Amino acid sequence: MSHYYDANPEVESDETVFTYSYDNHNLKLTTDTGVFSKGKIDFGSDLLVTTFLKANPPGPTKNIIDVGCGYGPIGLMVAKVAPHHQVTMVDVNQRALALAKRNKQKNHIENVEIVESDGLTQVEDATFDFVLTNPPIRAGKTVVHQILTDASSKLKQEGALYVVIQKKQGMPSAKKKMQEVFENVEVVEKSKGYYILRSVKLD
Repeated sequence: MSHYYDANPEVESDETVFTYSYDNHNLKLTTDTGVFSKGKIDFGSDLLVTTFLKANPPGPTKNIIDVGCGYGPIGLMVAKVAPHHQVTMVDVNQRALALAKRNKQKNHIENVEIVESDGLTQVEDATFDFVLTNPPIRAGKTVVHQILTDASSKLKQEGALYVVIQKKQGMPSAKKKMQEVFENVEVVEKSKGYYILRSVKLD
């Protein structure tokens, strides 16, 4: 069986287009079978976007990475709302990456780089002010916790990791792992069973 966290989903293509809106910003996004949350933005990703943008209003240029970007709603919306930021988007799923690139072009977003990477493993020689992730829960705890651990080495001093995760899908263990790695973690938002966790790199 094919999954959204596979490199090459084997399900037949069946594309859908929808509009994702935040404030006065709109993205026209193409999604497909074999990628996460086909047909509409999932509640967790939208909560992450909203929470992050409210907590970090436009200011100095920041480097941001969206880990497990899928067809691109998180990274592309952040890039559209804050065009002075530089956003990197990574995923292992070839179909998702192709969609993310098309969605970037279709929405005329210039400040985004899209890279094939299994988590943060192929992101070399780069550090970020923010790591954002709606992690691939179904890929398993080991994969999710590796992303949380690797985020520490990719963050600049005072940089922050933002994670959205459902309580019933591993939030307590993710929170524990972030505390272990960063020696700090806080719940910055919660809604409908979804939690936004944030850890800051202090040293």
